[in-house]
Amino acid sequence: MQAAGPGSNTARPRNAAACVQVRLDDLIAQRIAARSLVLAASRKVSAAQAGVKASRFRGRGVDYVESRGYQPGDDIRSMDWRVTARSGRPHTKVFQEERERSVLLVIDHAASMRFGTRVCFKSVQAARAAALIAWSAIRGGDRVGALGFGSGVTGEVRPAGGPRGVLHCLRALADWDTLARVERESGPAPLSQALERARRLARPGSLVVLLTDGFSSDAAAEAPLARLAGHGDVRLLLMTDALELAAPPRGRYAVALGGVRRWLEFDAAAADTQWTDAFRHRRELLLQQARRLGVAHIAVDTRDDLSRCLAPLGLALATRRSYV
Repeated sequence: MQAAGPGSNTARPRNAAACVQVRLDDLIAQRIAARSLVLAASRKVSAAQAGVKASRFRGRGVDYVESRGYQPGDDIRSMDWRVTARSGRPHTKVFQEERERSVLLVIDHAASMRFGTRVCFKSVQAARAAALIAWSAIRGGDRVGALGFGSGVTGEVRPAGGPRGVLHCLRALADWDTLARVERESGPAPLSQALERARRLARPGSLVVLLTDGFSSDAAAEAPLARLAGHGDVRLLLMTDALELAAPPRGRYAVALGGVRRWLEFDAAAADTQWTDAFRHRRELLLQQARRLGVAHIAVDTRDDLSRCLAPLGLALATRRSYV
């Protein structure tokens, strides 16, 4: 069920279709709004001498700085053969050692995410939030990757930098949404399985942003969530809709379930309580796990202006611990 409603949203869609399905052009448009969301920029350092201090990052940095004359002890693998041939004197390449962070977006595509009564579906709002974070991340020099789960979605995009890396993720989000809408889901995919996949994909020091309504949470999710939080930063964006937070006005409502028409009656205060409790209990397990592990969470409603709603995420990231 979906209907337009009050409230503002970042990069409001031009047509109703964009309210119920993820569109690539809508996600690309979040690039403009990303200027107002400031994520902490990654740090890059240059080593004066190789081997002076052991690093937790393996391999040589990939950022080329300059070429200089060869000096005794320089690694032969860093020789700049083109400059050497052109100048007639041996030259070696100087690289900048990277300390960039990877941002991994873990996005729930369960059937419960394809629901919304104000402005858009939770799935659309989650995709827009993910796009906003992705554009903000590359502005700070970070890499961005994505992982989808639920409704037959099992795709992964390894973290990569620059606009090209973001676009790769955004195309995946749109494709995964299309797959989720046509796939017949036999049952919700446990969150624990998605977090295990994320743990294998995320490098130490990564920021993992989980976007879900919490309905796929399970008791087994706490262990992989703890391991992710122990090796990096984890943030939970809990997607909600107004109808999940408060029962509808008293009355009799017709609904279609599996092609069968049924009626819901709200004629007593007890029904209101049962309604809100049903939704609260479904997400309470994940919230309890997050609190125990110290994982910060932000509630994101389908009506929210994402630039304002996600601002606390940027402030929290500015004080993240260093893994350098």
